Amino acid sequence: MLRRTKKQTLTLLEIMIVIFLIGLIGSVIGYNMKGSLEEGKAFKTERTIEKLHDILMLEVAKGYSMDEVISDVPRFLKNSGLVKDPQKLIVDGWNQKFDIHPDQHGTDITIKSKAHDNYLNRKKANLGHHSKNEEAELQEE
Repeated sequence: MLRRTKKQTLTLLEIMIVIFLIGLIGSVIGYNMKGSLEEGKAFKTERTIEKLHDILMLEVAKGYSMDEVISDVPRFLKNSGLVKDPQKLIVDGWNQKFDIHPDQHGTDITIKSKAHDNYLNRKKANLGHHSKNEEAELQEE
């Protein structure tokens, strides 16, 4: 006696629900990854600024003038023997060149990243926005 088993198939609706859920999960992961990538770029930029500052100040300590070092940063990075690829060290996490200049007194080197400053301003604005919402929620209670 042969038994016939009923073959179960997925309906179009079930397939659409599965695709929707996969898309929803993917978008949540993507949104969270964007924030993590920005944090990674900011971290890389901060560490690079520290390293770049230290190397350039070592070159000034060797007897080169600050203006000379700042005018040809890649050459001094290469000559320091501490950097394999100077072109990678003169850009921030967003792949934009650093703004390198002497401080007001001419005794130190200031290194700025416009993209990093923008990131910090956005982060500060978001923190301020969240704290205002939290204050409003507390006042309602």
